[in-house]
Amino acid sequence: MNTLANKVTLVGNLGSNPEVRTIEKGSKLARLRLATNENYRDAKGQKVQNTQWHNVVAWNAKAEFAEKYLNKGTFIMVQGKLVQRSYTDKDGQTRYSTDVQAHDFMILEKKEG
Repeated sequence: MNTLANKVTLVGNLGSNPEVRTIEKGSKLARLRLATNENYRDAKGQKVQNTQWHNVVAWNAKAEFAEKYLNKGTFIMVQGKLVQRSYTDKDGQTRYSTDVQAHDFMILEKKEG
């Protein structure tokens, strides 16, 4: 049952083309920005769209898939797990980030152009 403890599924549009690079020992890393939208009506009955941005990372074969098939505007489903990381910014401050480490992508619709 531990495999179900950290699982996330997101459906949304890519906000930019994947940033893909090769790092130590030839591993490929892709970074993607995924926008998910929630639509609802507020207390006054007005339509509201709430957009959340997610950092997605993909390694090796999944990074190669992202590089080859995904681009800005593509409507996709991402399945993976949440991973937390820390880094030091240019001012020497420790910052924290939560990423989705992708295990699988599914293209739901490809934006024309």
